[in-house]
Amino acid sequence: MPTPHISASDGAFAETVLMPGDPLRARHIAESFMDDVEQVTNVRGMAGFTGTFAGTPVSVMASGMGMPSAAIYVTELIRAYGVKRIIRVGTAGAYAPSLSLRAIVAATDAVTNSNMATLLGAPTPIQPAARLVDVLRETATARSVDVVTGTVFTSDIFYEPDDSAQRTHTEAGVLAVEMETAAIYSICALEGIEALSMFTITDHLVTGEHLSSDDRQLTVDEMLVLGLHTAVAAQTSA
Repeated sequence: MPTPHISASDGAFAETVLMPGDPLRARHIAESFMDDVEQVTNVRGMAGFTGTFAGTPVSVMASGMGMPSAAIYVTELIRAYGVKRIIRVGTAGAYAPSLSLRAIVAATDAVTNSNMATLLGAPTPIQPAARLVDVLRETATARSVDVVTGTVFTSDIFYEPDDSAQRTHTEAGVLAVEMETAAIYSICALEGIEALSMFTITDHLVTGEHLSSDDRQLTVDEMLVLGLHTAVAAQTSA
């Protein structure tokens, strides 16, 4: 049934949902790569779609920016619509000097400066579903796509006052920074469903390099298609 933030009817979402932050990217995924697509919600411009990919039902739902926004949509998708797995498909800034722009990263754990996981009583460490990590690796290998796995930093702050966070996390071996994964992993663990986050590196916080807007679109598409193939493999092997 509809929730305060999602207007979809019962059964409108597939059991696997890809979750970009940007509602325009959600629309791009649905219209560019999926078949038989229907928009199922658009409350506050946060678009959600259901269709098929490779003959398998898949949904796409935007999360907005930051942990509080992502937490709302993840919770409502699980509790009101029975979603069984959420795969975040986003962008991130590199902290690891060895990472190049355009690299695809998957988070095998998350660290955060937010208190959300603690307040919710979520398990630690903050991790994805191990099965989904395995499915992603197998899918990436089959498609000859390189994926780097490791720790990401989920930050509550986009405009840091200085570069101390970057230095600290680079020294600790953290791969990249983004703003939603710790919330998604924590809530999915508490609710007993599977989660995984994967990203394209579009900015490098160590070297100062950035992708152009055109390069962002083309490069992110490779990760989005990998996410869709992973969603199908995860759903058919469950």
